[in-house]
Amino acid sequence: MKNNFIILLMSLTLVWLTSCEKANSDVDTSDANGSAIGEVAGIWSKGTVQRITGDIIIPEGKSLTIEEGVTVLMDPANKPEIVVLGNLYVLGTAESPVKFTVEDSYKTKENEFGKLWGGILAAPSCKELVLDNTYLEYGGAVTSDASTSVKMRLYKQKAGEALPALWFSNVEGKLIVQNSTISHFYEDCTYIEGGKIIFANNRFFSNGVTGGEAMNFKSGSLADVAFNLIYSVNTNALKLSNSGDRTPQAHIFVYNNSMLNTGWRRPTAKGGSIWLEASVKAEIHNNIFANTRFGVKRDAKNPEDSRSVSSNNWYYGYDQLTVDQFQVGKNDIVGGTNDVRGKTAGENNPKFTAYPLETSVNNYVFDAAWDFHLQGNSPALKAGTAAFKPHFSDGLMLSNGLSYSSPKPATYVGAFGTKF
Repeated sequence: MKNNFIILLMSLTLVWLTSCEKANSDVDTSDANGSAIGEVAGIWSKGTVQRITGDIIIPEGKSLTIEEGVTVLMDPANKPEIVVLGNLYVLGTAESPVKFTVEDSYKTKENEFGKLWGGILAAPSCKELVLDNTYLEYGGAVTSDASTSVKMRLYKQKAGEALPALWFSNVEGKLIVQNSTISHFYEDCTYIEGGKIIFANNRFFSNGVTGGEAMNFKSGSLADVAFNLIYSVNTNALKLSNSGDRTPQAHIFVYNNSMLNTGWRRPTAKGGSIWLEASVKAEIHNNIFANTRFGVKRDAKNPEDSRSVSSNNWYYGYDQLTVDQFQVGKNDIVGGTNDVRGKTAGENNPKFTAYPLETSVNNYVFDAAWDFHLQGNSPALKAGTAAFKPHFSDGLMLSNGLSYSSPKPATYVGAFGTKF
């Protein structure tokens, strides 16, 4: 009897130790559909559906990995925020992207600019964040005193702010956003306050009601921004600034991007294509500006670093007003070497494969049938330069063994060459 009691006690102790080890594990792998609120970490396995019923927090020192094909459904009743104190790796594929979205029944005309959930908010303690083949849509909720981000003093630290799809704030951190789509957000798509950064091969469309940029960079940012398509954001495709007094000085490479219809829905001094201010060092090459409101433009009262350079950019305007507004010498427009910048409406047609250039500049509805590759006889195919080296063309290595490199510059202009 005594021996049986000892054996039973040892068995119970082993079960207790095993359960404790599991409870304290850093990796909580989910192979099934689930729901989440509060602290999360570990792995959300491929193909699952995760329902977010309230604010979630990835704790400092821990990571969440989201595998291909996961759908993350946000609850519009609670307007959740995703707060990243640790690391976040969202690893979709072209065939099976990860989606941060809402149920289809909420994707209505009334909700076309989101506000149905918050955004991904990465605190200064976040060291690494990857969004690869990821969709972010229908977010941008406005903060209140009850918001986790306000209580934690994140982003702009106050109630009444429309949240971006992505905020990142670690000047020593690494941020990769590639092959992804951000759409239907209320204001800014991204607001970046530092880091080693690659934004490549992304799409931005149908964003911003009364304000907001596709990509908004501040001091502390070393960024390569390449091969992105930006369609009809409310204000600028890019706002490049060294504001914030962080080290290092903001130094941004912007190359081989296609920008269309940007800035017209905010007819102020800042509504345009690329806005430069506050001693940012910018290197701007090989971009197409088609029917954008203004060309590259500076804040005349607080301009960019004098070492900034611009070259081989292509400007097209369907009407004369558009053409007049990208002329150097007017409206604080920045000139560049080897730019293609005509003076007559319709001049220098880049010859997109399938896009009606007469589309209203106020249109923000994106048609998936459009094709912004260049036709084989496009004069834009040989208008670029490869005579510069981006920050991270040799790669950024992450702690989980993944490595990402900035794309090499192309010798065509815009985000897409020929289709075949």
